Amino acid sequence: MIPLSPALGAEISGVDLSRDLTGDQRAAIEQALLTHQVLFFRNQPITPRQQARFAANFGDLHIHPIYPNVPEQPEVLILDTAVTDVRDNAIWHTDVTFLPTPALGAVLSAKQVPTYGGDTLWASGIAAFEALSGPMKALLDGLTATHDFTRSFPLERFGNTPADLARWEETRRKNPPLSHPVIRTHPVSGHKALFINEGFTTRINELEAAESEAILKLLFAHGTRPEFTLRWRWQADDVAMWDNRVTQHYAVDDYRPQRRVMHRATMLGDVPF
Repeated sequence: MIPLSPALGAEISGVDLSRDLTGDQRAAIEQALLTHQVLFFRNQPITPRQQARFAANFGDLHIHPIYPNVPEQPEVLILDTAVTDVRDNAIWHTDVTFLPTPALGAVLSAKQVPTYGGDTLWASGIAAFEALSGPMKALLDGLTATHDFTRSFPLERFGNTPADLARWEETRRKNPPLSHPVIRTHPVSGHKALFINEGFTTRINELEAAESEAILKLLFAHGTRPEFTLRWRWQADDVAMWDNRVTQHYAVDDYRPQRRVMHRATMLGDVPF
């Protein structure tokens, strides 16, 4: 295992993700994820079935309500720039925080990558929280924030055909805006982490609108400072796995008209506290 930055990230070798994990391998990966928050595995040409099987070692799998999926393996969604407008990933976000039980984590497999560009960045919410001043930590303690599905999936871009509109309306009905703590406690490690993201967080509930806007702007900028991040340059058949409870990420949209195809399996987590 090779650590990649002081804040987060490690490259893992010596495991074949296409095969069933042993109990020791599963425990080692789980511990590495707790320690490093984002893990990378090179040269892993896995099928969607193998990807879903690997991800299911760590949690129940989520079927995304908007993005297309692999027909024979619906738990694996497809991010393909030739098929879907994925510009919403070019923003700092934590996956599916519009759910009551946001994702525990995700496993992302690189199927086709551009010759250059298309990197992904991750940021540690733990490092961001620990760098806050004492008075700011005290201010944020106990506050909650609203997370809204429509912030990253606006109707004007995801409801342009009758089928897309029906899917969007059904997703909106099933996922009204909801609240999560601004500071989250990791349910396993006990570490506290900043748990807001520009992709889905719309306001801090206990503050006046202008106060909320100012504090969120500050926190969005603070949480993605270079000191808390790493940047991964993809190669085909790379696999990344991250702890979605305490990280956010940004897929850089700088490679068009080249094509980028990624498969993602998402593990559901628990209610943030």
